[in-house]
Amino acid sequence: MASRKQSNRERAGAAEREPAPKRQASPPVLIAAGVVLALLVAGLVLAVAVTGGSSGDEDASSTANVATLPQGGEVAKLLAGIPQNGNVLGRPSAPVTLCEYADLQCPYCRGFDIESMEQLIGRYVRTGQLKIDLRLIATLGPDSQRGRGAVLAAAKQDKMFQLAKLLYLHQGAENSGWLTDDLIASAAASIPGLDGDWVLEQRVAPDIATQAQEMDADATADAVQVTPTIIVGKSGERGQQVELSSPADYRSVADAIDNALSS
Repeated sequence: MASRKQSNRERAGAAEREPAPKRQASPPVLIAAGVVLALLVAGLVLAVAVTGGSSGDEDASSTANVATLPQGGEVAKLLAGIPQNGNVLGRPSAPVTLCEYADLQCPYCRGFDIESMEQLIGRYVRTGQLKIDLRLIATLGPDSQRGRGAVLAAAKQDKMFQLAKLLYLHQGAENSGWLTDDLIASAAASIPGLDGDWVLEQRVAPDIATQAQEMDADATADAVQVTPTIIVGKSGERGQQVELSSPADYRSVADAIDNALSS
């Protein structure tokens, strides 16, 4: 399955000593012991300064201190107050559903998300008329698979659309290795309420793999040949694919939604 574009191949404590028998040390011995103690204290202070006070048991892959992405605020504003339930954005009782099949590496999917989806969210989702069912497929390579696992993990915390949006905004060339663990960690750290460590851990969990397989099966059943594929219809009924002339083809999708709302 190809993306819709002109060319589609493209993270010890010291042992206790037995108390020595009581004996009185001579002054030279006391001086030497004091020097050793001072050196030990200085070494401990230096170790704490270097490690930031962390213990040896701390998880080296922790995302607690990773850098955040500058677009985190605008993504939060776009989606603020809109309910999410797993891979569905919008009011559960919305009368119309837009199902989107997308690959996080697909540049057309990125274009649609930025140029059309933002308008659709503002006009239809925020007003309760539309809900979006996002089904990620991973046909373009390892970056697609890595990103899909992370975004599906975020869906378990109802933050799927925030993470997908931030990854789109930092999309690189297909299969260039752009979708790294560091990028996922930074994107997750930019989303309030999302546990980045948990996302990195859960992206390879068995239930995530099962969900991914189910989305692949849905794509086959819906005869998806390109990404993005947009299907619009009344909620609970089988919708119709919308032909897009470009990623910015907001009008065709809006017309399909209006038709479903009026039928």
